[in-house]
Formats: sequence, structure tokens, C-alpha cells
Amino acid sequence: MAHAKNHDYHILPPSIWPLLGALAAAVMLVGAALFFHDHGPWVLLIGFAGVLYVMFGWWSDVVNEGQTGDHTPVVRIGLRYGFIMFIMSEVMFFAAWFWSFFKHALYPMGPLSPAVDGVWPPAGIETFDPWHLPLINTLILLCSGAAATWAHHALVHENNRKDLVNGLALAIGLGVLFTVFQVYEYSHAAFGFSGNIYGANFFMATGFHGFHVIIGTIFLTVCLLRALAGHFTPERHIGFEAAAWYWHFVDVVWLFLFAAIYVWGSA
Repeated sequence: MAHAKNHDYHILPPSIWPLLGALAAAVMLVGAALFFHDHGPWVLLIGFAGVLYVMFGWWSDVVNEGQTGDHTPVVRIGLRYGFIMFIMSEVMFFAAWFWSFFKHALYPMGPLSPAVDGVWPPAGIETFDPWHLPLINTLILLCSGAAATWAHHALVHENNRKDLVNGLALAIGLGVLFTVFQVYEYSHAAFGFSGNIYGANFFMATGFHGFHVIIGTIFLTVCLLRALAGHFTPERHIGFEAAAWYWHFVDVVWLFLFAAIYVWGSA
């Protein structure tokens, strides 16, 4: 009785994942440095495989904890706060790319961009027409976000598992379609990544967003597999809730990218 649990917190048992994660990340960092110096990609790939293994194992433990009842209301509040802080860090990450784009667009002269010569977009840059494929991709991503919201509403307010699965499947399919169109757009770009500040800003901002779309699609796919396995209830669905928040964040970032880089930046 002296060791009986009389609180709502989850006391974690000793775990090997933090140590393995740090070691795998260190190997990946060293591998990246070697790769940049033409020593081959193998150390980088080994570190990356280690990071993926740690992610799978660690998050599997978190899922199992949720299924066995360790995620009490107090724990779920902490998980929500942690994910909100993660999204805020992502907001600041994208703010840096917007800052760079607007800085060079509004002040195209200076030591950091001497080749721009006071013109934005730089001379010779043929920008994308925002009202063709970029607009289509915007509608696709917004519809995908609506599908994720439909799935969340079906679970929380109706406990309708069929619509939960259908909504997630639709959101995932539209996310994959967005990525396919983005790759197609990149393959038809009239400018490259290097040699001009416009291309560097464009591909870094939209490319990192595309990477987040891929991560979000994987996130939703895991939620779909868990839904098919019978996970999630109207009261306990913190993993799906985090995935929906992340997907809506990706939506909002794309709206800013579309308005700033595609529409305003091509004017």
C-alpha cells in the first residue's frame, strides 16, 4: 500500500529510446557532414534508419500507453500543451522563410542580394501563374482539411467509425494528390534553386511545406490504421486530435504561401 498510486500522472518506466534517439541523430549528423564532403551517403542513411526505428518504437510505446489507460485526463492535457508548443516552434520556423522572402522582395538591393539589382522578382525569372496549378493545389489541401474535420466530427460527436475511416481516407488521398501536383510543378519550374535569391526562397519555403505535407499524410495514415484496428473513442483520441491540428497547421501555412509567394510575389 505504501507504493499505491494516488495521483493522475503517468510515471514513465526507464526507457532506452532517448539514448538511442540521441545516438542515431548524432550518427545522422556526422553522416550528413561526410556526405557534403563527398564521402558517400551510407553513414547518413544508417543514422536516418536509426532515427526512424526510434520514432517507430517510441511512438508505439506511447500508443500502447494510451490503449492501456495510462493517458489520464491530466496526462492528455500535458500532451496537448506539448503539441501546441511544437506547432508554435513550426510557426517560427516558417516565419524565417517568410522573413527572407519579404526582405528580398521589399529591399532587393544590398550585400546579401547584389544580383537582384533592385528588381523583384529578379530579371529573367518567370514565375508561376498562381491561378492555375497553385490554385488547384490550394483547393485540394483545403478539401483535405475539411475531410479531416469531418472525420473528427464523426468520431467525437457521433461515434461514427465508418465516417471516421472514410474522412481519414479522403484526407490522405487528397494529401497524396497535393504532393503529386507539387512535384509536377517543380519539374516545370522556369528557375532553379541555386543562382538566384528568388529560387532559393521559393524552393525552401514551398519545399519545406511539401515535406510537412508528407509528414502529415503519414501521420493521418497511422491514424487511419489505428481507426481500422478499433482505436480511438469520443473521449480518448489524443493521437488523432494531434494529427488533425498538424494538418490544419499545414493548411494555414499553405494559404500564407499561396497569398505571399504565388500571388503577391509574382505581381
